[in-house]
Amino acid sequence: MRSILLCFFLILCCIFYNSCRKDFTYEKSNGQLLFSKDTVYLDTVFSNIGSSTYSLKVYNDTNTDLEIPNIRLGEGEASGYRLNVDGVAGKEFSNIPLFAKDSLYIFIETTLDVSDLDVNEFLYTDAILFDQGSSEQKVELVTLVKDAHFLFPATNPDGTKETITIGVDDKGEEIVVEGFILKDDQLDFTKEKPYVVYGYAGVAAQKKLTMEAGVRVHFHKNSGIIVSEGGSMEVNGAISSDSLLLENEVIFEGDRLESNFSNTPGQWGGIYLAKGSSNNRINHLTIKNASRGIYLEGSSSNTDSDLIISNSAIYNCTLNALWVQSGNIQAQNLVLGNAGNGSLVCQGGGIYRFVHCTIANYWSNGFRIGAALQLSNSGAGIFDDLQAEFLNCIVDGNSFQELSLIKSPDNIFDFKFTNSLIKFRDFEDLSTADPLYDFENQEYYQDIQLNQAADFLNTSKEDFRLGPNSSAVGNAQLEAALEVPLDIIGISRVEDPDIGAYQSEF
Repeated sequence: MRSILLCFFLILCCIFYNSCRKDFTYEKSNGQLLFSKDTVYLDTVFSNIGSSTYSLKVYNDTNTDLEIPNIRLGEGEASGYRLNVDGVAGKEFSNIPLFAKDSLYIFIETTLDVSDLDVNEFLYTDAILFDQGSSEQKVELVTLVKDAHFLFPATNPDGTKETITIGVDDKGEEIVVEGFILKDDQLDFTKEKPYVVYGYAGVAAQKKLTMEAGVRVHFHKNSGIIVSEGGSMEVNGAISSDSLLLENEVIFEGDRLESNFSNTPGQWGGIYLAKGSSNNRINHLTIKNASRGIYLEGSSSNTDSDLIISNSAIYNCTLNALWVQSGNIQAQNLVLGNAGNGSLVCQGGGIYRFVHCTIANYWSNGFRIGAALQLSNSGAGIFDDLQAEFLNCIVDGNSFQELSLIKSPDNIFDFKFTNSLIKFRDFEDLSTADPLYDFENQEYYQDIQLNQAADFLNTSKEDFRLGPNSSAVGNAQLEAALEVPLDIIGISRVEDPDIGAYQSEF
């Protein structure tokens, strides 16, 4: 037993001795390093906005412990890139050890000022250099820098940011957010350069925010647009000839341009059309990756539309694509896609007319709450009459029941679906208990396609065009189709019209 303890003690001493050694010998690297990539592409960044952190892995594939004499940026201290090697930040490093069959991470970031460059869009390059002379190896660095109009709240003398009030909460207390009121010379957005918004940009009473075709607006976290009482917003997008570039579409999205953020929901707040805002007109607008695409607080007693929206798409929002409280909306060729709650939520009553719209929720970023389409004549303390008409519309998703109807007996609940495709699998016999779900009742439902295949091309990529096996093909009402003779991308539907925002190309 004593001999076993002695052996164990000697082994521990050996381990301790080796772990504490400081006299490892290294061979100088001489061009034998391997890299995870030969070029690091840092995705497009806006001027003066820091990039994400990118990584490069350096391998020692030999059987010898190496020491890298020098790691540096080609432009030295003047470089627009920043490095972090082995936990140390800088632009040049010396005598970096790399054990045999081991690897080393290098992290790269950049912040560039386009005002120092000669053009509005510039490809900035540099390289990480390893060693020198004949043993020198390098990895290229490439970044596209874009100029933009930057809109942001002022900083107060005490260091806080300017704020604006967007309404009152259930307790009657003001809701204040970081933001600012757009000045007169900021109310006309043009397509020459993108816009980057920090905080909420407010449109004051009696003012109109206009956007020409091709405008791009990027919102920072917790940012958006607020149209105040008496103000209005007009988005004048147009049909694009290139389905990938969408050169005439107006696009609202986050300010992170890296490819891994292209489908990340909840990057920014959304658009708030306050009660009393008027003459809001939207055509060919794409809203994506917001918390709530559009939040409209209206008054159904208003005989004029709070919002007229056409040829537009709102999708990949953590809450809703379109949330309305007691509003008056006219919509044509509108796609309301994936959202963490309902794609379209209309509560507190209101007046709604949707023609050739696709309301489809295939949310896959976590648990989803609520049906794709939710209609109610009550909610949030608001009780009002509801009048809703859906002509040639699709209501679909990855849940069993994508239509929710909540009726208060004290108010009118008047709705009708005509030539529409609706997903509602009635496992609980709700149609017997609630006549609102009696899909044979011609007062509410006429010529509908119940639980038939929508056959969208790719719901995970928000592609709600119709596939060849869609039951929406050829089943739209012609009279309603003639109101909207072109689909959302300009295809004629005057003959054999299809249900939804898209006319099938098959």
